[in-house]
Amino acid sequence: MTEMEPETQSQFLSARQSLPLDSTAELVTRIAAQLGSQLSHVRLNGSRKPMPTTARPALARPPRPALVAVAHGSRDPRALRTVTALLDLVRELRPGLDVRLGHIEIDEPALPATLAELGAGRAVLVPLLLSRGYHVKQDIPAAVADAPRLRTRVARPLGPHPLLVEALYERLVEAGWDDDPRARGAGGVVLAGAGSRDPESAADTRRTAAMLSERLGGVPVVPAYASAAAPTVPEALRALAARGRHRVAIASYFTAPGRFATQSAAHARGVAAAPLGAHPAVARLVLTRYDQALAAAPFSAPHRELATA
Repeated sequence: MTEMEPETQSQFLSARQSLPLDSTAELVTRIAAQLGSQLSHVRLNGSRKPMPTTARPALARPPRPALVAVAHGSRDPRALRTVTALLDLVRELRPGLDVRLGHIEIDEPALPATLAELGAGRAVLVPLLLSRGYHVKQDIPAAVADAPRLRTRVARPLGPHPLLVEALYERLVEAGWDDDPRARGAGGVVLAGAGSRDPESAADTRRTAAMLSERLGGVPVVPAYASAAAPTVPEALRALAARGRHRVAIASYFTAPGRFATQSAAHARGVAAAPLGAHPAVARLVLTRYDQALAAAPFSAPHRELATA
């Protein structure tokens, strides 16, 4: 039989002497219940069991901000199909993330409509554009300002970035580029982009050209433009030919097919790569820009600055 603790035994004897029989029986019952409760916390070897802790309910995490991919838009129906396929890859890489599309012009859904659908939520806008320029600096902030209930951040454009360079390289190889070191002496690449009057846009494209040249083992890569800037694609081809580079390919520095991409490829004398399109490296880069923008600073009021991440 288990012995009472001294304090409990003393209480029992004192109370028993001063109470009638019925009250003494009730007291014994209560003390027995107390002893049973105490013994429930004791192991067979005599050690005390740890006291149970009350589990705290898990705090619900707020939903992640939506990712709004901002595309330019094109009258070429292949553009929308390509961007849609790219965003499908993004969703596969980040299940559960709310990924939406908005266009600056021409295609639907339009960016203002996409932002309006988000109401008073949070969103990170990721431009599917390859350099800084008017659309990034003017059009996207204007659309954000017209959605005053939405808390947003605007990520950097996709380029320049090593993941873009990897996608450009693989598109060239897919189109027939021979990366044999013995052929590099006669090789060259024209990096054909849309073009912009913004000098920062040209600087971004030149940076990508330099990175692609390094990826190709030193083959010269000349940036060229379909509009608004020089040199044009034909001018870049002639410049490379003047340097003895007659095995020249065109790398399509466009997110998706469109008029400018088609015009640029038409000047090719050999290999003409497809636009970046729904490439896994581009999908990873979209999420990289999203994550960088989230980490840059807290969400702020409308008329926000471009994220510097």
